[in-house]
Amino acid sequence: MKRIFLVTFLISLLFTACEEQPSTIEPGIWRAVLALPGGELPFSIDIREDGESYKATFINGEERITVDSLKIEADHIFLKLPAFNSSIEATIERRMRLAGFLTLIKRGGVKQVMPFQAMHGEAHRFSRTDITSPANVDGRWAVTFREDNGDSTEAVGVFKQMGKTVTGTFMTPTGDYRFLAGEVDGDGNLALSCFDGSHAFLFRAKLDENNRLSGDFWSGTAWHETWTAYRDEDAQLPDAFQLTYLKEGYDGIEFSFPDTDSTIISLSDEKYKDKVVILTIAGSWCPNCHDEAAFMSPFYNRYREHGLEVIGLMYEHFKEFKPAAKQVKRFGKKFKIQYDLLVAGYSDKADAAKTLPMLNHVLSYPTTIFIDKKGNVRKIHTGFTGPGTGMPYKTLTKEFTEFTETLLAE
Repeated sequence: MKRIFLVTFLISLLFTACEEQPSTIEPGIWRAVLALPGGELPFSIDIREDGESYKATFINGEERITVDSLKIEADHIFLKLPAFNSSIEATIERRMRLAGFLTLIKRGGVKQVMPFQAMHGEAHRFSRTDITSPANVDGRWAVTFREDNGDSTEAVGVFKQMGKTVTGTFMTPTGDYRFLAGEVDGDGNLALSCFDGSHAFLFRAKLDENNRLSGDFWSGTAWHETWTAYRDEDAQLPDAFQLTYLKEGYDGIEFSFPDTDSTIISLSDEKYKDKVVILTIAGSWCPNCHDEAAFMSPFYNRYREHGLEVIGLMYEHFKEFKPAAKQVKRFGKKFKIQYDLLVAGYSDKADAAKTLPMLNHVLSYPTTIFIDKKGNVRKIHTGFTGPGTGMPYKTLTKEFTEFTETLLAE
């Protein structure tokens, strides 16, 4: 009798435990870490209950990136960002820990896979330690990035510091590194990171006695550069309106590319006649292109009735039309884009340049081309200075707006 009672009690206890511990996850702030060759890349995830399900947001400084799809099945969680074609799959351990992998789809469908883990309730970026006298890296810096093969790129670093916390970005001739967040300690060790759904960036550097920074930059599992920097409040980049231009012998832009439904669209179509047209050379995989689309979509809705048209020439990581078109549709859906998005080609810059032979090159995604009502190319802007740069973003979008209004008034 005692044995029967004991078995019954244990079975009851088992079912009660199962009822009290469903396959869920603890809501709140999580400290996530990706394992890169250069070390740990931290970022934050905010997981909240949303009715009977959950929603998640990636956090990098002031940036918030909504995860398009979050699913929990048994003891597994699946986070997907379809517009970037990236995903995280992890095991949920006691509701409080995640362990799994991030998968990024790169050019040609090549996968980059990085170990991923996250702990609930931890909000620090790199270190829990309070720093009473951190080194000072606030301000504007002239930066040089050097690839392992010796090639170099000039950039401008803009950092804001509050205590040990540092936010900011690097601006380059082809765009910016978006929202970086990190910290600096009392010995001058600077660490910055970002995971924006597509790019996994990790920067480390040391401030020396001459007030110069030197360190390393890792992107994903396959890219490494060294970098050096010195303070320069007057540091500037080359004029982004002078880097891309029409070759001699060309006086306009011509193309014929399919939209996502395979309909061929040309700039000579009646829809664009006597209209101001902005062409954006972009890709759904490109975070700076997401920054531009976030600006351009409502911008187009505002000015379309005044005679503006926008065409997105999308160069994707897939050479096959079907998967490329799928990514372009996801991109358009994310930003509620009402203008035409065309599947223009493959994301390799040399291949892209062959589809637009009138340009001296395709140097950057995005590149923005302003065409007046007569079909004349009036300006070409290489790259896009995104909101992570602060005032430069406001300056650029103001310039875009004022120049477009000038063309519309002609």
